Amino acid sequence: MNPERSRATRSPPAEKPHAAGWGHLLPWTAALAFYFLGADFLGLGTNALIMVLFALSLDLVLGYAGIITMGHAAFFGFGAYAAGLCAIHVTNDPVTGLLIATAAAGILGFVTGTLILHTKGVTLMMLTLAIGALVAEVANHLRDYTGGDDGLHGIRMAPLLGAFRFDLWGHTAYLYTLAVLLAWFALAWRIMRSPFGRSLDGIRQNVRRMRAIGTPVWWRMVAVYSLGAAMAGTAGALSAQTTRAVGLTALELLASGTVLMVLILGGTRRLYGAFAGAVVYVVVQDFAAQVDPFRWMFVIGALLMAVVLFLENGLMGIIDFAAARARSLWREQTPR
Repeated sequence: MNPERSRATRSPPAEKPHAAGWGHLLPWTAALAFYFLGADFLGLGTNALIMVLFALSLDLVLGYAGIITMGHAAFFGFGAYAAGLCAIHVTNDPVTGLLIATAAAGILGFVTGTLILHTKGVTLMMLTLAIGALVAEVANHLRDYTGGDDGLHGIRMAPLLGAFRFDLWGHTAYLYTLAVLLAWFALAWRIMRSPFGRSLDGIRQNVRRMRAIGTPVWWRMVAVYSLGAAMAGTAGALSAQTTRAVGLTALELLASGTVLMVLILGGTRRLYGAFAGAVVYVVVQDFAAQVDPFRWMFVIGALLMAVVLFLENGLMGIIDFAAARARSLWREQTPR
């Protein structure tokens, strides 16, 4: 047997379980620590967590499945309006409203996905854009229900689980959002490492080959599209419940562009890229807006250009380099 061929085909050494565990624990520990150390900025932290969930939902659709979409905000806004209307007209229980909004956005994703996912490329992108514009226009015309340009106000939330009130300082809102994000992240992590998730990676790389081996390509794309829509609907519902207001901006193209920007900043097909991108975006946006409220987008644009030009894997590329360097130093200092 050719030794060069053997070395080339040999799989890389597996990462040690405890190292992987520490890597998973770090972002969640940081998020929990922020609750105690950043008590004055819990509102900003809640917005960051919601953006993480929103970007995570897009990563499933665009990053893993390769479905090009420019209307992902339609599901975010739909979930936000569903949660708001539920709180006003049905029940103001947060968990019930969250589940209803998630289901409603997932159903919208399933219905629209079955209609448009037989297309691809620019056609698919334009159809997703059209769906987003259509949902926004419907929300604008249903003023009696959505408030139109004025937005949906008057949302009042009952105490979470009947015991924890949504206070002005955002303590309940932050922990509530963090718990929902953790649940969705665990589910997404499990799915993307299942045979279903592996098949999505194959579909993204070579659709014809996956069809040739008998994979139900269309149904799997519809399934992940619906899952991403439901997750985005959850993010929208959290936004409505924690801010107690919903506006048409949640459905606009700018919202879809923003979450796409966040995902590019963090890095696609990594799940944790949503964390990096969302946190950096929200912090930089808040700081730049305080310095110059009229030109803060210039800073965001410059940051995005720098990441695209110099970081192939987004901000996660820096984290990967730092982790690899740390492991190398650890091996050098550890006696054999």
